[in-house]
Formats: sequence, C-alpha cells, structure tokens
Amino acid sequence: MNNLIWLLRAAKWARNPPSAKMVKLVIAIIAAGLALVLLEKLDLWPQWATLDQGRLPRLPR
Repeated sequence: MNNLIWLLRAAKWARNPPSAKMVKLVIAIIAAGLALVLLEKLDLWPQWATLDQGRLPRLPR
C-alpha cells in the first residue's frame, strides 16, 4: 500500500515538477546542513555554540 502512495506521488511530480528555484533552495539547505556537520566533525565548531553535556531533560509526569 505504501509503495502505491509513493508511486502516485512520483507521478504527480512527473506531471508538475518543482521549479528550478525550489530545487536550488533544497540543495542549499542540504549543503548548509552538511557544512555544519563537517565543521563539528573537524572540531572547528566554536565552544560557545555547543550544548553542555549535563543531565538529560526530563519530561514532567
């Protein structure tokens, strides 16, 4: 059933593809996210922007 939904969605995109502007926007967002991950992995992320590794937040009961 789920495959049929994805097939219908793909058919809709084939009939009405997204604009070039929207594709560029999505690619820019993905590139920005990858750049942030790369900065963190290379240990170039500033210390002030890092969350404290304290205790985990707890949900109220």
